[in-house]
Amino acid sequence: MMARTLEQFGPIAAGLPSSNVRSERHPILSIVRIAECGKVVMSPKVMIVEDEEALSLLLRYNLEAEGYQVEVIARGDEAESRLQETLPDLLLLDWMLPGLSGIELCRRLRAKPKTVKLPVIMLTARGEESERIRGLSTGADDYVVKPFSVPELMARVRAILRRASPDLVATILKAGDLELNRETHRVKRANREVTLGPTEYRLLEFLMQNPGRVYSREQLLDGVWGHDVYVDERTVDVHVGRLRKTINRGRAKDPIRTVRGSGYSFDDQFSVE
Repeated sequence: MMARTLEQFGPIAAGLPSSNVRSERHPILSIVRIAECGKVVMSPKVMIVEDEEALSLLLRYNLEAEGYQVEVIARGDEAESRLQETLPDLLLLDWMLPGLSGIELCRRLRAKPKTVKLPVIMLTARGEESERIRGLSTGADDYVVKPFSVPELMARVRAILRRASPDLVATILKAGDLELNRETHRVKRANREVTLGPTEYRLLEFLMQNPGRVYSREQLLDGVWGHDVYVDERTVDVHVGRLRKTINRGRAKDPIRTVRGSGYSFDDQFSVE
C-alpha cells in the first residue's frame, strides 16, 4: 500500500470524485443508530495527522466514504495548535512528523484536561514490540503498523468510536426493505434474515454507506479487499453477482446498479414501492 504514488490513486489522489459520482445523500436511504431516544446520528469528526500525502489522501477518501467528516494536517506542531481550537471525535496520528513527533504530541494531549480522553490511533512503521509498548504507554488507544489493511483500520476506527461515543456510530444501515446491522453483521430483507459470506457482507456495507456514488472495480478492491491483497478486478464482478443473487432472491427490486464502463453503485432511489 505504501508504495503507491499519487498518480496511481487517480481521482482519489486528486481529492475529487469522478464525473459520474454523486456524493449527496438521498432521504430514501437512512443511516441510523437504533437508540431508545431515537436521536439522529451526527457524522463523527476524524483528524488525520500524517505528512505522507498519498497515505493521507487514501485515508481521507475511505473515511469520507464511510460518512466521517475529515480534517488533514501534515505537521505535529500545527496539529497541536489546531487541537486547542477544536476537538475531533478521533485522532489518526503518525509517529514521525515534522515540527513535533506524534509520540510527543500524544504525550502532551494526555497531560491536558481538554484532550486527555481524546481517542488516538497511532499509525507508524515502527513495528517492534518495544515501540508498540511505548506508543500505547504514552497514551495511544490503538497502534497500527504500516503498511496496514484499510478495511481493518476502518473497523478499528468504528470500534474505538463505539466505545468512546456510542451515539456517534451508525450501527444500522437501512434502505427500502434492506437492513444491515454493523454490530451483529446480520442482513435482513423484508424482515427475513439473509446469509452472506464475509466478502459479500463487506461489499454490501461499503456500497450502502454512500448511496448513489459510483465505485470503479479498483476502488471496490481497495475499499473491500484492501491494498495489500492482489486479485483480478473481475473478482469484483463475481462477488457482486453472488451478492445480488442472495439479497434479491424472490424480490423484484435490485438495489445494486451497474454503471456501464464505470463500476457499481447502491441505488439511491431504491425503495420497496
